[in-house]
Amino acid sequence: MKSPGARRVWSADLATLPPAPRVLLMKWSALGDLALATAAIEDVFRALPGAHLDLDTPPRFAPLFAHDPRFRQVLGIDVRSAWLGGMARWLARVAAARYDLIIDMQSTDRSRLLIGVLVAAGRGPRIRVGNHRRWPYTAAPPAQPRHTHALEHLRAALASCAIPVGTDHPILHPGPEHHAHAQALLEEHGLVRGRFALFMPGCQRAGWLKRWGWRRFATLALSLARHGIENVLLVGAEDEREECDAIATACPEVAVNACGKTALLDLVPLAQAAACVVANDTGTAHVASAAARPTVVVCGPTDPRRVRPAGTRVRALQAELWCRSCYRKDCTHHSCMDVLSPEQVLDALASLGALGAHGVPAVTATRGAP
Repeated sequence: MKSPGARRVWSADLATLPPAPRVLLMKWSALGDLALATAAIEDVFRALPGAHLDLDTPPRFAPLFAHDPRFRQVLGIDVRSAWLGGMARWLARVAAARYDLIIDMQSTDRSRLLIGVLVAAGRGPRIRVGNHRRWPYTAAPPAQPRHTHALEHLRAALASCAIPVGTDHPILHPGPEHHAHAQALLEEHGLVRGRFALFMPGCQRAGWLKRWGWRRFATLALSLARHGIENVLLVGAEDEREECDAIATACPEVAVNACGKTALLDLVPLAQAAACVVANDTGTAHVASAAARPTVVVCGPTDPRRVRPAGTRVRALQAELWCRSCYRKDCTHHSCMDVLSPEQVLDALASLGALGAHGVPAVTATRGAP
């Protein structure tokens, strides 16, 4: 016997929305997923001209959207704060806003609960889009295959309410201060546009298995120097300093160590100025992919079919091992990273056009604003 939910239509007609609908987009975590979601958010923005778009994301991510013209406001409420206070604040604020449409790009038990409480109280919008065909959503896609990319999950949800999709990389809006800081870094270290590579050799310490290793990054840096890439710019957070310092020590003639000296949105103009980007599977790689530059991401314990940054100029490399995509937090051999060589990454960069003929970068090398 089919469940009652199986008889539902699970789609919505946005033509029934008022002329300037109030829309709430929900995306809470993590950094990479949020950056990736901005491609789908751009599709919503283009499909609903004149809509008042609000973004629901945690306070720690709100600065990413400080200069974003797509949003009327960013809620920035921590729904996980103690004593249910965050959830209560969320419910009060969202109920008061009287949204016409909620698109839940998180679709977790917590987000479903909050929307469900709104609906039960008679304050929820008529159209509620989610990633799964469960209450309280009114529009949602059919179940997706296990290895579906995160952006494809979001696109499927948007398709359930006939929103055209097609934005192929994240869309972020760095502010003037980010462009200015990126330019200052270029000038301070004599970096020439199109003549340096941006390296992200770390990741959060708890996910150390995703690190390719400083020795391989250093070897790649020296190989790139022989192909016309004069420098590598190392960026990362404080818990990635050890990796960046080791690379800088191994190849001081080409490495510029800016670990701990950049804000997240600085990465977009820095990547725009770079000939290419090489990174581990980390959230900052998704932020940098907003620049749409040739990018190679090294994957080991995570599945590149699901986690690779979006974009037509992105390659995700993974060794063909039986234990790949294990998603473990510890390992005795780390073979998935040992097998991938700097030469393979170099070949992938060449296939993306990051290196021109005779070792000259494909981007015209000029000094100037990133």
